[in-house]
Amino acid sequence: MATETTQDSKAKLGDLRKRLVSWLTDAAYPMWATNGIDPLSGGFIETIGQNGAGLAHPRRARVHPRQMYAFAQAPALGWRGDARRVLRRGMDYFTQYYRRPDGLFRTLAAVDGHALDEKAVLYDQAFALLGLSVAATGLDARQEYEQRALELRAAIEKTFRTNSGAFRSHEKGEGHIESNPHMHLLEACLAWAEVGKDPGWGEWAHQILNLAMMHFIRADSGALGEFFTKDLKPAPGTPGRIVEPGHQFEWAWLLLRSEGRHPGPLRRAALRLIDIGENAGVRNQVAINSLLDDFSVHDPNARFWPQTERLKAALFAAQATGEAKYWATAASAAASFLPYLKTPVAGLWLDIQMPNGELIDSTAPASTFYHLVGAIVALDNTMAAVNRPA
Repeated sequence: MATETTQDSKAKLGDLRKRLVSWLTDAAYPMWATNGIDPLSGGFIETIGQNGAGLAHPRRARVHPRQMYAFAQAPALGWRGDARRVLRRGMDYFTQYYRRPDGLFRTLAAVDGHALDEKAVLYDQAFALLGLSVAATGLDARQEYEQRALELRAAIEKTFRTNSGAFRSHEKGEGHIESNPHMHLLEACLAWAEVGKDPGWGEWAHQILNLAMMHFIRADSGALGEFFTKDLKPAPGTPGRIVEPGHQFEWAWLLLRSEGRHPGPLRRAALRLIDIGENAGVRNQVAINSLLDDFSVHDPNARFWPQTERLKAALFAAQATGEAKYWATAASAAASFLPYLKTPVAGLWLDIQMPNGELIDSTAPASTFYHLVGAIVALDNTMAAVNRPA
């Protein structure tokens, strides 16, 4: 079979861009704006069944800012719905029912808004910061929302910072140090560094990038670890050996975004993460859930979200290097979306693909929409740049 050229890959990506943007604006945004939002409160619904009906599941804190992010991108993609109203009501609901008196956000509430779990975890605070950043721009209130974000940042510093410079995952300090919430904290800091005025956003991004380069990414293999002891050594047993291809790609995307902000070999580390994800973690054209540190398979199923992070990383690597293999990877990743989107009701998705290629009939989790929108935005922006006259 002839080797695919860069132009072939770009042509495929152009066609997939049209299909995926159309799916978002014509099916997904209308579905989630109608059936994925509580009409009385404006809160976001956790899951939608494959019949299109929203389900009365308890609502995790992280879902609300993730959905705010997703809808904040809608106008630029061509959706003509009232994204501003969705964003405003979502932020009001999130603040009213999840913000604790100490400024941190509790993790879980019932459909009627009453608290089901008062604990605060770092992962949710990171997404709260991201949600505040999109509200700042989407609601034309940068000063107001940056002040809120700075108050939350101070609460995170007070409650979660450890002597090692990393952040604990839970406010009481139990369990492992985890790289994943640091990743989303970096994402939020990069977003604020672009739209805010406080120099602390860049400083925090720099600190987290140092943690990644010095501790989270293993010096021996270049793979990203997930779980660490309090002194930032790999956690004992299986947790310390887990390598998630989706997170290899997601961290690679953030490292490539951070070039120019941080001295050091970020691009080399990012491309190594992508290579590990591709060579060890992509099976039957999809990124599987997890490996062990010897790159043997730990969980062979393939959730939808790692495919979206594979696309984002490949697109950024293709633009950074110009290499044909990354354009080909991006085309493969974008094409892998299509089976997940073959649902009885348009605008939904299936969440898990089995090793034999079968997709499990399951509800569509709202939390995946953030990943999907982010990937399609990256594809749309990349192809716009490709097609822009020189």
